[in-house]
Amino acid sequence: MKITAAKTAGFCFGVSRAVKIVEDLLDEGKKVYTLGPIIHNPQKVRELSSRGVVIAEKPEDVREDGILVIRSHGVPKSVKERIAELGVACEDATCPFVLKIQRIVAEHSASGDIIIIAGDENHPEVQGIIGYCVSEYHTFANCSELEKIIEVFPDVKEKPVCVVSQTTYDANEWKKSLKILKKHCTNAKIFGTICSATNDRQSEAAILAADSDLMLVIGGRHSSNTNKLFKICKGKCSETYLIESAAELPAAAVKRANRIGITAGASTPASIIEEVLNTMTEEIKNTLESEEPNFEELLEESFKNYNTDGRIKGVVVGITPTEVRVDVGRKQTGIIPLNELSNDPSAKAEYLVKIGDELDLIIMKTNDQEGTILLSKKRYDAQRGWDEIVKAEEEKSIVTGTVVELVKGGVIAVTNGVRVFIPASLATATRGEPLEKLLKQEVSFRIIETTRQRKRAVGSIRSVLSDERKKQAEEFWASAEEGKKYTGTVKSLTSYGAFVDIGGIDGMIHISELSWGRIKHPSEVVNVGDTVEVYIKSLDREKGKISLGYRKTEDNPWEILKRDYPVGTVCEVEVVGLTQFGAFARIIPGIDGLIHVSQISLERVEKPQDVLSVGQKVTAKITAIDFDQKRISLSIKELLTPAASDDDAAEEEQGAAEE
Repeated sequence: MKITAAKTAGFCFGVSRAVKIVEDLLDEGKKVYTLGPIIHNPQKVRELSSRGVVIAEKPEDVREDGILVIRSHGVPKSVKERIAELGVACEDATCPFVLKIQRIVAEHSASGDIIIIAGDENHPEVQGIIGYCVSEYHTFANCSELEKIIEVFPDVKEKPVCVVSQTTYDANEWKKSLKILKKHCTNAKIFGTICSATNDRQSEAAILAADSDLMLVIGGRHSSNTNKLFKICKGKCSETYLIESAAELPAAAVKRANRIGITAGASTPASIIEEVLNTMTEEIKNTLESEEPNFEELLEESFKNYNTDGRIKGVVVGITPTEVRVDVGRKQTGIIPLNELSNDPSAKAEYLVKIGDELDLIIMKTNDQEGTILLSKKRYDAQRGWDEIVKAEEEKSIVTGTVVELVKGGVIAVTNGVRVFIPASLATATRGEPLEKLLKQEVSFRIIETTRQRKRAVGSIRSVLSDERKKQAEEFWASAEEGKKYTGTVKSLTSYGAFVDIGGIDGMIHISELSWGRIKHPSEVVNVGDTVEVYIKSLDREKGKISLGYRKTEDNPWEILKRDYPVGTVCEVEVVGLTQFGAFARIIPGIDGLIHVSQISLERVEKPQDVLSVGQKVTAKITAIDFDQKRISLSIKELLTPAASDDDAAEEEQGAAEE
């Protein structure tokens, strides 16, 4: 006889989370109410009831000292609004997958889309989803009902349509539905919202049932996903039974079966599955005494596979550069290869664990001949962390991780044992920043996409940085005023100016504000990455624009001229331009004066080019300054001594001879 228990049997993430919330509240001594049974399992509901949990029909049933828990199926929006209106203390245990469906429906319904929901209209989850519809909506339980909707309501063929499914909807029925939708509804936006755990559970159950001559489905008869499991298994194995507890085991069928498959709905506690297995043990042992030794080994392995889901605990007893050895409480030696210890390829075993540490592990392979068990800590961490990744995506919460690798197109960060790919375009605040600086650094990011079948996740650091910048921007605008000084970093350059980060927000220094002299490009004064001292010249709060000043008053060449070059100053100047009426000469950088053609020489000058050339340095005198018009007059002529005439020179020579 072979007994196989499905690995995916029992509590799913959403149900487990809801039950834990209730149990934690009870442990804290709270008076707990649940809006309807917390799960569709009568045994668990009775157990919680014995601990004081009260099932409320409506929010008004909750006493002032009580706390209400919304079950994993979720509730309509109106119910949450009523809870808030009454001021009832509340814990929302709605499954993150269900919350996602509610958000999708709310968004598309508000846009006027027709909503089509695949599922049982009377199921609490579907009722909750319907509660977020403000536009036309329809539900269908199977393909024939979908075809009827399309036939009776022709608008769904023309108008925008949003299609979602109940998280526990039959995956095969969904595939058939998609073909119908794609054929008739050209404007349909289809969202695959069947829970990945449900899909895995149904797929595994179908395979297991096809290989069994007796299939047992354990779960509450009011549970939607349990009933779907039963239907799937019944289609593959004619002798399939749905049981709620060990008391309902079909003893005769169990005794005559050679291959027994066992699965369980998402609301079935592990204790009930174990009870069924224990009862089967006793029933079969009583009739198969001769096969007892082999049967006990078989059943022990069945328990082991179910109870641990391939998981086991081990205590570290040895560490080498290539592997870690652990004691797993069996005859075999547990071995964890270094590459199965951590997701960080550069990590060393001695830094990760020490002798005596107890580790949670996944069994990868058992070698009875060599007496070893190949184990993985990395995979256990990834399985445990995956639920947190999915939850983080649904709630758009921030997670932290360490960047362990640079890859083509981005980086890999590890959080909760899960490798998350962060594209280069989402790894930094702005495009083009080097990724090398992130390596080995702890970073904060959001999960923006998951592929549950392949357990791949994509994250965004930029999303978190953007939020931080928004917060900084709010703080900036609350205190910003003209004239206020800041220390900033040059982020980028354009032909017309430089953009500077002054703490979560960018301002611009216009090219004319970068220098008192004329420049052709901002790079002549600043470069990207430079730290600069700036001040606010002007603010436009409505448009969110900030103009920055960079030039200092004391560097103003006109101020320098006023201080160091008064009228009458003689200085060396450089000819920078020639015209018909004179020459322009640079006194100091940023200040040019005009040497009029009449002030170039004592003799008459027809054209300045006859005497001067660009680049030539000459000595000149400042003869006039007009600060209002920013004009300066220079003269070379006033520094020249008039030459003596020939007659005067002859008289001087004669006088000297007579003496």
